[in-house]
Amino acid sequence: MSLSKHLRDVEPFNQLPEAVVQDLLTASRIKTYSPGISIFAQNDPPSGYLFVVKKGLVEITVLTSSGEDMVVDYLQEGQFLGDTALFGDEPYSVGARAANEVACYLLPFELLHQVERRYPQLRDYFAGVLVSRVRQLYSEMVADHALSALGQMEAYPFKKRLSEIMSTPIEACTREATARQIARQMADKRISSVLVTGQDGLPAGLITEKDLVIKVIAAEVDDPQKVTAEELMTPHPHVMSPDTYMYEAMAYMLGHQIRHMPILDRGEPVGMVTLRDLMHYRSQKAMLLLGSIEEEESLASLSRMRQEIINVVRALLTETRNIHEVTDVISYLHHAIIKRVYAICEQQMAAAGQQKPEVRHCFLIMGSGGRREMLLEPDQDNGFIYEDMSEEKLAEVESYFVPFAEKLVAALAEVGYPLCDGKVMANNPAWRGRLSDWRARLREWFNAPEPQNVRDSSIFFDFTTLVGDPSLAQELHGIV
Repeated sequence: MSLSKHLRDVEPFNQLPEAVVQDLLTASRIKTYSPGISIFAQNDPPSGYLFVVKKGLVEITVLTSSGEDMVVDYLQEGQFLGDTALFGDEPYSVGARAANEVACYLLPFELLHQVERRYPQLRDYFAGVLVSRVRQLYSEMVADHALSALGQMEAYPFKKRLSEIMSTPIEACTREATARQIARQMADKRISSVLVTGQDGLPAGLITEKDLVIKVIAAEVDDPQKVTAEELMTPHPHVMSPDTYMYEAMAYMLGHQIRHMPILDRGEPVGMVTLRDLMHYRSQKAMLLLGSIEEEESLASLSRMRQEIINVVRALLTETRNIHEVTDVISYLHHAIIKRVYAICEQQMAAAGQQKPEVRHCFLIMGSGGRREMLLEPDQDNGFIYEDMSEEKLAEVESYFVPFAEKLVAALAEVGYPLCDGKVMANNPAWRGRLSDWRARLREWFNAPEPQNVRDSSIFFDFTTLVGDPSLAQELHGIV
């Protein structure tokens, strides 16, 4: 993230001249924090800096009556912290620590004080709006999270679905609504986003407070009445269904840096969920592990992440006796690691000049992985499906996927997923093929129920798509 770009895009820095923003950039420095390291503690004296998150996830904490740190919010790239101490000598009202590897830009208060004397809107913003909003938020969240509920928070996201926490009814506007009307709608309803619908009532886009700041305020639009929702909205927003588990939504929104998610039931908008809504019911150990998995760039780091799964399991087992919930969470974490290994292998192939062919394909996992019943030490059960094609085209496709499968299987073993004793792996030609090849295998298994065929079919029938085109697997499911 470019700090100068960030400062130009967000309030209140978007109200400052470009030269002033550049001065702030020149005076800033970058500091990194390892996971679990405190950036500042509640009641610490001010550090003299405003912190702007460059990379990573920051936990905002408050002290409970028993002296424990309770996480009440998370800040991501582009957000700032330490602002409550900007124009006063009061100690920090909250604490902040690195949830994973964090880097922050540090803007010196001394320079910010010089700027606010020339541009009082800076002081007005932080002192009049942000401080009161943040303090009110924290007091409300602390009140909502009684100590008696703390022990239940880890397991909650793995039991509940979005339908149980989404805001309803969803606030919407037409494509023709003006920026002024949308801003008034947000203020009146005390919401931070509005869904834009077409004439058919279906979602066309999403408008957030940030869109209004960047496209109206920062752009210095003379007449907000002339700016329409069509111009403001982000078209085709990410959506989820009401029966999505909260932990799946949290992982997806954190990974894609999404703060607002419309909820659709059979295509109809029924509610809205924000990242902050989900963080109220956070599962710290599992969610931070998921966030770390998304960012890891090496197999060695992913191997360490895989070993951390046991710590998540311990936490969950203290809060729930439902083993199905626990195995579902374990499987979700394993799936995330395997997908990240897959992505790293693709990057390595591309770096070596081996380009993936333009062909529909999907990577399957089978057995306990397909059933989402993986335990702590699952082995590999995987394969590939390709779309149907000529033998000549297949040879071209295999020239990429054969070495890729070898690389992937070896990488998964390096991370900690043992090779399958029965060789049910993508580097075995028997577990790769076109749809027509898989149809032939299924017929052989059905027509000749020998012990090996029975074993292979029992593993295969629990398959699910982990990467690629799921319609291929769905078609095969139809055949089964």
